[in-house]
Amino acid sequence: MKVPFNDLQQQHEQLKQPLIEAFEDVFDSGQFIGKEGNPFVAAFEKDFARFCQARHCIACANGTDAIEIALRVLRIGSGDEVIVPARTWISTAEAVSHVGARPIFVDVDPLTKNIDSTKIRAVINSRTKAIIPVHLFGLPADMDEIVAIASEHDLKIIEDAAQAHGAFYKDQPIGSFGDLATFSFFPGKNLGCLGDAGCIITNDDDLATRTKRFTDHGRSGRFDHEFEGRNSRMDGIQAAFLSVKLKHLEEWTRKRQEAGSEYRKALHKIGLSFQETPSDRTHVYHVFAIEVDKRDHVREVLNKAGVSSGIHYPLALPFSKAYQVHGYQQNDFPVAFEQMTRTLSLPIFPDITVEQIRYVAASLAQAIL
Repeated sequence: MKVPFNDLQQQHEQLKQPLIEAFEDVFDSGQFIGKEGNPFVAAFEKDFARFCQARHCIACANGTDAIEIALRVLRIGSGDEVIVPARTWISTAEAVSHVGARPIFVDVDPLTKNIDSTKIRAVINSRTKAIIPVHLFGLPADMDEIVAIASEHDLKIIEDAAQAHGAFYKDQPIGSFGDLATFSFFPGKNLGCLGDAGCIITNDDDLATRTKRFTDHGRSGRFDHEFEGRNSRMDGIQAAFLSVKLKHLEEWTRKRQEAGSEYRKALHKIGLSFQETPSDRTHVYHVFAIEVDKRDHVREVLNKAGVSSGIHYPLALPFSKAYQVHGYQQNDFPVAFEQMTRTLSLPIFPDITVEQIRYVAASLAQAIL
């Protein structure tokens, strides 16, 4: 049996006709660039804000831009420090560096794999301006504690929700805890376009206005530039594609959660550990990650059995070349360091079947013998 890691081709085949129609609508209208007044971008922003239960959604070019723009809108820059998890995709940290601030890494929780909220206070000082919790793999971070810490120290919160579209923490949608929250619509995300795009959501009217202007050269009118912004706009075509897909996101999330539950039952029987989901939050399973000994051997056995897999992430950020200058050591982030060689991502997508999941589990059982 062949089990792909993700099956976008199947998803796109099912939506082929409405996606073609969406393209034709944009093509016929000529509304290609997501500047002020683009009806396709405006429609998606309205619908995604409603999906997130947020007052505002501001579309932009990609998820990395979204984080950097959020930082700039909050006026974080040179000499400032921003707390980020030690284990995530580099966008979270590099956006901090790009605005002139320094990312301050915090180790991750061994069970949830998210930033360890019990270790945040220890790195706060007078230069600390914000915390960027990442809802890793689709599981919300410990937002009650993070919000409490931010309140105590007058820090801003930017939620990195690139992997967690539609996740909830204590019956509250992620993205509603921070000053701003950022999303990526990279094709492989739970809600992905057919190119690249991102957005920022907020419940703050003033931040929304400034964010919207920042994405379009700081403009309040065609030639009225209130400040230096940048060109980071979602294309009309991508917005139209996302509007088609958004209609299916709740169903896809339900299917991912059913697949996650099936994996948990199957893997529990063979004694494998996986990302723990506390009872106060919902996981949307952008990634289903497990921990195994001899990870590379296990992955090779799975590959021979026709099972595709992935590694998120082979290097924790403090140990990557980009941050070698700081001289971080293994003992600085022991949990993140250990997970680098033990974490393996299994196939998961809305249309994965129970038979495929059980085959993956059976192949894993053989691999760990």
